[in-house]
Amino acid sequence: MRASKVFAACAILAVLGGGAAAQSPAEFYKGKTIDMMIGYSVGGGYDVYARLIARHIGKHVPGNPLVTPKNMEGAGSLRLANWLYNVANKNGTVIGTIGRGTGFDPLFGHKVAQFDGNKFNWIGSANDEVSVCVVWTGRTKVTKFEDLMTMPLNVGGTGAAADTDQFPRIINGVLGTQMKIITGYPGGNDVNLAMERGEVDGRCGWSWSSVVSTRASWVKDKKITVLMQLSLEKHPDLPDVPLITDLAKNEEQRQILRLIFARQALGRPYLAPPGVPDDRVAALRKAFMDTMKDKDFLAEASKAKIEITPISGEALQKLVGEIYETPPAIVKKAADILK
Repeated sequence: MRASKVFAACAILAVLGGGAAAQSPAEFYKGKTIDMMIGYSVGGGYDVYARLIARHIGKHVPGNPLVTPKNMEGAGSLRLANWLYNVANKNGTVIGTIGRGTGFDPLFGHKVAQFDGNKFNWIGSANDEVSVCVVWTGRTKVTKFEDLMTMPLNVGGTGAAADTDQFPRIINGVLGTQMKIITGYPGGNDVNLAMERGEVDGRCGWSWSSVVSTRASWVKDKKITVLMQLSLEKHPDLPDVPLITDLAKNEEQRQILRLIFARQALGRPYLAPPGVPDDRVAALRKAFMDTMKDKDFLAEASKAKIEITPISGEALQKLVGEIYETPPAIVKKAADILK
């Protein structure tokens, strides 16, 4: 009798468990809330993008859950990346946005990065970011990339871990340019003011979308000259400006540059913890891309002057996987240059 009761109880649990496992994404998400975790403080670029997406993505997720943005800043979003990987609920009710380069931190031996970026479930990126190196027109003899091989250029920087410092350092180390980084400015706008005042001659590691949204008059009036594009693909606005990976002289240089600038494709990345059921990951990825085409979302993005050039979660997953397969010798050379 006792054995029969135990068997019956196990059978019931198995049926219930099987029913839960067979639950469709629409059934699972109905009445639930998705936490949209943001690895930066309120008001910054990542926060603005995430809150905009949170206002629209819920209607595209099966079951129409409420999507609530929450900030967990710290260590340039590394705190959130560690939390998503090791602590966050893995049932599909938590997604987040981290820095475009944060997912690659473990590759460079950052011991505080307690995750494997290749094991996250990448949902998509709202922007395939293209950064640029610019010079204040007429202030120096530097007018094109080739001039940097023989002429020094003072560029403004905001800190050792920032694009403004890392990008010129890697370009100097790989291609032999002679940019001198004048670092310590509180933020990108301060670098822009320093250029205008003549304290520095240029800036290397400036998002083209930010150039257009904040200094369009500089472009129109030709106050700045764009020397190169820092990404894996050219921006449609800049067809005649050289792409950094095209300037590599050999395969080793190309691999190092690809390792560093692959982060640009993750301009505004969204990801879920490892272990989320595949059908929910697929649902979140589809909802993300559907949001990127939503006319109300696009109208709001346009009004806020936010560039939307989305990349699918599948494409991000593939790219991150390829970068994690970079030969260790190449990774070490890149890390040594950044030091």
